[in-house]
This record gives sequence, structure tokens and C-alpha cells, in this order.
Amino acid sequence: MVALAAVAMAGCATQRSPSPRDPFEPVNRATFEFNDNADKFVFKPVAEGYRAVLPEVVRTGVRNFFSNLRDPWNAVNQLLQGKVELALSDSWRFIVNSTFGIGGVMDVATDMRLPKHNEDFGQTLGVWGLDTGPYLVIPIWGPSSVRDGVGLVADAYAFLPWWIPDWLDLQHRVAWQNSLTALDFVNIRANLLDATNILEEAALDRYAFVRDAYFQRRRSLIYDGNPPPQPNAEKSGAAPVDLQTEPAREPAALAPAVTGEKEFPSPAAAEAAPAQGMQVVEPQVPANYAAVLAADRARVAVAR
Repeated sequence: MVALAAVAMAGCATQRSPSPRDPFEPVNRATFEFNDNADKFVFKPVAEGYRAVLPEVVRTGVRNFFSNLRDPWNAVNQLLQGKVELALSDSWRFIVNSTFGIGGVMDVATDMRLPKHNEDFGQTLGVWGLDTGPYLVIPIWGPSSVRDGVGLVADAYAFLPWWIPDWLDLQHRVAWQNSLTALDFVNIRANLLDATNILEEAALDRYAFVRDAYFQRRRSLIYDGNPPPQPNAEKSGAAPVDLQTEPAREPAALAPAVTGEKEFPSPAAAEAAPAQGMQVVEPQVPANYAAVLAADRARVAVAR
């Protein structure tokens, strides 16, 4: 469900084509349809009611509260990925928001230049070099992969709303755990209403749209928004010349214009020419060369 936010803005799928990363496509499509119907008839109406009943300031506080509870796990994953500085930043962010932000309801850490990060164990496995594996659609949760599905188990175990009722020794702990989990889920779905509306309007094959955008988003997250070019995406052949930066090249030597019948040198004259030395003819640039170059630059720009 969380992945839909970036998925909805990643692009538009216009045709269905088989993907080597999706060997379980028939099962995945069936699960996708199940999730889609569950969202259409249950989760989306509840999220719309949640948004209609609660004012924006309350929804923002709820979002900040659960976001703050994810920061310790973000810090752990940052540390496992070797990002010690970011791990310290996320740790300080949790401490600041938990104290000065009244349990994380207010996000004061961002104003203190402690930005929000989103790290999960699936990203950590990717940083460690584990391949993403085949695409999977998990019931209720949504798009995932074999690697991220394994990481999801660790993420669920580290979900603090499941531990807080035990730590506080609350009565009816299971009810508290389920209530906090449901509130988090509904709040996330309410925040994605606009994004999923765009998805429904943009994609012709919504399944392929979500699948391809999911892989793009996860790759971007693993490389912190700066993924290297994929080998199969590199273009073969010579790189195109950029006329904006490429220096103007002088044209080859142009033969003088000849009117009337052409004259060819005799064999004797051709043999005598090397003895007399070669006559160097200075290249002449046509008077309209600048106009031709400008027209060609416009043509290349349109072709791109």
C-alpha cells in the first residue's frame, strides 16, 4: 500500500507485454484483482470517511506519530547499510520528536535540519547485493518482490505499535495492537487517495503500470535517488552529437564551381604535377553555412 504513492506518479503503461521479472504473472494478476476489489469496496470508502470526519490537523498529527515510530527502524537499517551519519540523524530525529514533538505528534526535527528518511530491510538486502527476485503481489499489502517480501517479515517484527502495548503493560494488549495497526493503515490509505485516483485515470493496464513503477521506485530507493544506468539500457553505437556543445566543424575542401564542359588533365600533366609540387587550395566556407547549421540544430532538437 505504501508503494502506491510513488507508483502512481512514475509513468503510464500503454500496453501489456510479458516481463521476465514476473514469472508468476497469472497468480499475481489474480491477487491484484482481489486487492483492487478489497480496496474499492472496503479500504477506500473507510479512508474517504476518515478524511471527511477528521480535520487535516488531526490527520497530520496521526501521520507524524506513526512516522516517528518508524524512525528507530530507519536508523537501524541505515547502520546496517553502512550509513553511520544518517543513522545518527534518524536517531536524533526520533529523540527530538518524541520529546519536544509530544510523542511525535509534531514534527519539529525537520525544522532542526533533521530530514525524514525511509529505509526498510528490503532496501538493506538490496544494498548487501541480494537480487530483487521475481515480482510478487502480496494479499492486502500490494506490490512486492521475493527479496522485499523477506524484508517485510523483519519490518513487521520491528513495527513499534505492536510492542508499545507490551512495554506499557496495557490491558487488552491485542486490542491495542490491532487498533493501532488499523489506524496506521487507514491513515496511510487516506494519504494516498489522490495518488490512486491519478493511477486509475492514467493507466490502461494498471497491473503492468504498478509492477514496472514498483521496480523503478525500489531501485531508486536502494541507491538513494541516484541509481546508476542499467547495462541493458545503454545505447549501442556512437553517441549523437550535441550541436549545442560540439564545436562547429569546418567543411571539407570544396571544389570551385565549374561552368560548361569539364576539363580533365592529360596523363602527361598528371605525371608532371608531383614534380612541380601540389597546389594547396584553402577551404572556402559557404556564405549560408550559419543558416544551414541553425536549421540542422532545430532538426536534431525536434528529432530528440
